[in-house]
Amino acid sequence: MSIVVVDYGIGNVKSIINAFDNQGETLVLSRDESVIMKANGLILPGVGAFSHGMNNLEKYGLVKVIIEYVKTGKPLLGICLGMQMLLEESEEFGDTKGLGLIKGKVIRLPVEQTNKIKLPHISWNGIKEKNIDWKETIFDNVKCESDMYFVHTYVAKPENEDEILSVTDYFGVEFCSSIKKDNIYGCQFHPEKSAVLGLSIIKNFINICK
Repeated sequence: MSIVVVDYGIGNVKSIINAFDNQGETLVLSRDESVIMKANGLILPGVGAFSHGMNNLEKYGLVKVIIEYVKTGKPLLGICLGMQMLLEESEEFGDTKGLGLIKGKVIRLPVEQTNKIKLPHISWNGIKEKNIDWKETIFDNVKCESDMYFVHTYVAKPENEDEILSVTDYFGVEFCSSIKKDNIYGCQFHPEKSAVLGLSIIKNFINICK
């Protein structure tokens, strides 16, 4: 079996590789179309600005490759910025077109910033079920309200709420913290940095890839 991390020059790749290695799975880091298309699972990582991420995917000719990969029905996991880029567009630094695999837009987390409420949202925070049963997903055997590690200012807002796998509350504002559409998964939080529960999510993804 082979699980590939999309190599487009952005993302916390080392920590993701280490987390999968902890679960007995060696990842392949590649931007080669043939390697990606043969993979049993694909991971799209990412940190930083949406436009920078999309520009790099375009630069390496990876937009079409990722879209074609999804059509195979094999699992894809987007992490943080990698999840956001699955949507149609983002308002960060002006509207930027995304991969368009999930209908919807990426918006700034709509909280009133004060001394108490800060952005970016950098903290451990709970995830709750929304419209999808977690059984046999990446959250299989993960308890509702489990804490995950977040670092972000922008959030995904899918058009179809049935594609929201979990939500999270930040000072009274509920936002989409993970998505699922068929073989596509996305996590706004970082499972690779979310301790034991994060590793269980990674293990679940590995099992789905099998």
